[in-house]
Amino acid sequence: MTLKLYGFVHSTCTRRVRTALAEKGLDVEIVPVDLAKGEQKTSSYLNDLQPFGKVPVLQDTETGIQIYESRAITQYIATKYRGQGTDLAPPESDLKAFAYYQQALSIEQSYFDPLASQIAYEKVFKARKGHGETDEARVQSLFSQLELTLEGYERVLSKQPYLAGQQLTLADLAHLPYGAFIEPFGFTELVSKFPHVQKWWEGLKARESWKKVTA
Repeated sequence: MTLKLYGFVHSTCTRRVRTALAEKGLDVEIVPVDLAKGEQKTSSYLNDLQPFGKVPVLQDTETGIQIYESRAITQYIATKYRGQGTDLAPPESDLKAFAYYQQALSIEQSYFDPLASQIAYEKVFKARKGHGETDEARVQSLFSQLELTLEGYERVLSKQPYLAGQQLTLADLAHLPYGAFIEPFGFTELVSKFPHVQKWWEGLKARESWKKVTA
């Protein structure tokens, strides 16, 4: 098989990559990495796969490329397999579309992910890592900040169906792993305050790629 993905199938970043692969209709060999056992911290993993001890890592035997960082991996997938399955990124030759796409990527990474990932940390990963109990006051503060962020999303999505314009891109799909993760903690109720955001969010969750990843 051409593509090999090292990761933990339930991790948010691995799911981000698997969603992009599913949108492209690509088969991939999953090489499980047991995070609980610390397999990502072994010397062989650090030296041969990912120097920072994180997942996922993609190996492409066809090109000889090995790449880590989920957003970089999805960009690689979108570029290499342009024209196959769902086109997830505009070409650089379309200057306007590419500029808005880069803007949308920055929106997710700058305004959404830092808040959503910290909510996930406080509600789940903090205790798992032995860092103490959930700081509910901090969670509420993070949700208040996220509400302000979604106000901005609502302004954008009231004018267009997706963050970059008329077409779905990686910028939209990137929200799924952490957004879905924090739904039980208040994200569902928060999204319901914003009709255009809610329509966009429900549409993302209904995609066959996400259903496949979360099955």
